[in-house]
Amino acid sequence: MESVFSYIIGLGAAVMMPVIFTILGLCIGIKFGDALKSGLKVGVGFVGLSIVTALLTSALGPALDKVVQLYDLQLHVFDMGWPAAAAVAYNTAVGAFIIPVCLGVNLLMLFTKTTRTVNIDLWNYWHFAFIGAVIYFASDSLAWGFFGAIICYIITLILADMTAKKFQSYYKDMDGISIPQPFCAGFVPFAWIINKGLDKIPGMNRLEIDAEGLKKRFGLLGEPLFLGVVVGIGIGCLTCSSWSEIVDRIPYILGLGIKMGAVMELIPRVTVLFIEGLKPISDATRSLIARKFKGADGLNIGMSPALVIGHPTTLVVSLLLIPVTLVLAVLLPGNEFLPLASLAGMFYVFPLVLPFTKGNVIKTFIVGLVVIVLGLYMVTNLAPAFTLAAEDVYASTGDAAVAIPAGFAGGSLDFASSPLAWIIYQCTENLKWVGASLMVLITMAMMWWNRVHILRNRREMIQKNSDKIQTTE
Repeated sequence: MESVFSYIIGLGAAVMMPVIFTILGLCIGIKFGDALKSGLKVGVGFVGLSIVTALLTSALGPALDKVVQLYDLQLHVFDMGWPAAAAVAYNTAVGAFIIPVCLGVNLLMLFTKTTRTVNIDLWNYWHFAFIGAVIYFASDSLAWGFFGAIICYIITLILADMTAKKFQSYYKDMDGISIPQPFCAGFVPFAWIINKGLDKIPGMNRLEIDAEGLKKRFGLLGEPLFLGVVVGIGIGCLTCSSWSEIVDRIPYILGLGIKMGAVMELIPRVTVLFIEGLKPISDATRSLIARKFKGADGLNIGMSPALVIGHPTTLVVSLLLIPVTLVLAVLLPGNEFLPLASLAGMFYVFPLVLPFTKGNVIKTFIVGLVVIVLGLYMVTNLAPAFTLAAEDVYASTGDAAVAIPAGFAGGSLDFASSPLAWIIYQCTENLKWVGASLMVLITMAMMWWNRVHILRNRREMIQKNSDKIQTTE
C-alpha cells in the first residue's frame, strides 16, 4: 500500500490533477471529452505555474545567494523550499497513508454534517503529512504523528467552510469553491483580527487602496509588472559591491528586472487556465447538488489556492514583502532562518487574507508583515524536528532535494511558518496529553459549531425556496 501511494504522489500534481478531475467529471455526469478537457486544462495550469515559479527561483535564488555571501549573513537554518518539504512529508510513514486517512475523515465529516467541503486538492495533502511527519520524528511515535495530521485536517476543513462565502463573493468565478489548504487557512484569524483593529484607527477604514487603485493613482508605477521590474533591478544592484560593478553588470541587473516583471505578468495569465478547467466541473457539481438537496445549502469543492494567486493585490504585496522579509530575517533577534528558496511560496500567504481586507494593499501588507515575522520564529523553532525528518528521508531515499548542508538545520517557509502547524506541534510534542486533550476539545467544539451552522443554513435555504414556490403559486 505504501509503495502504491508513493507511486501516485510521485506522478506530481500536473499528472494527478487531470486524472482526478476527469474521474470527478464522469462521476457527476459530464461527458468524457469535456471532463478530460477540464482535467487537462487544470494539469496544464499546474505545469505553467511550475514553470513560472521555477523562473522566479532560478532568477532570484543566485542573486540572493550572492547577497548573502557579499554581506556575510550568518543564519544557520537552511531554506529547503516547499518542494523539499513536500518530499520529506510524503516519504515518511505518515505521508504514505495520509491520503486515504484524510479522505476517510472527510467522508465521515460529510456524513455527520460537520463539514460541507469535499477536499479534492490531493497534492496539498502534503501539508497534513508534513506536520504529522515532524511530530512523528520529534516524538518517535507514529500515533502522535497521525493525531497531529488528522487534527490539522479537521480544523482546515472547518476553516474552509467558515471562509467559503467570503472567498466566493470576493473572487470572480469561484462559486462552489473553498480553500482547504492549511497554510492559507492558518492566517485567517490574523486577517480577521488585524483588519478589525485597523478599521478602528481613524482614517484607516476610509483608506481604500487596492491594486486597481494603485494603477489609477500611480499609473505605470502601480502596475505589478513595473513593480516586479523595479524590485528585480533593486535586488540586482544589491549583488554588486561597488558602483563600478553595477555599471559592469547592467545587462544582468536589467535581465533580472525583466524576469521578475515576467513572473508578475505571467502568474495571472496562468491561473486563468485553472479557472477555465474548473468551470465545467463546478457548474455540473452545483447542478447536481441543487437537484439532490432540493435547493438547500450544498457542498463546496475544496481546491488549491493556486486558482487565485494571480490576483493583483497578492502579486503586489508578495513582491514588496520579498525584500522586507530578507531584511527582517537578518535583523530580528533570535531568528536563524534566511528564506531564499521559500520566497516563491510567498504568494500563498494571501488567498484567504484578501477577502477580509477586501484587497486593500496597505491592510494586506500589514497582515503579511505580522505573519512573516511570526513565521520566521516558527520556522526556527521547528527546525530541529524538521531536520530529523529530512535526515531520515535522505538516508532512506538518497534524494538530493532533501539533503541539508553540513552544519545547518533544515526549514521551509511553507508549511513550517504556519501558525496552525506550530500550535499543533507545540500542543502534541511539548504538552503531550494535556495539549492533545485541549486540541481535541477545541476541534470538537469547532465541529459542533460548524454542524449547527450548516443545519441552520440549510433550514433557512429550504424555507426561502418554499416561500418562493408559494409566492409563485
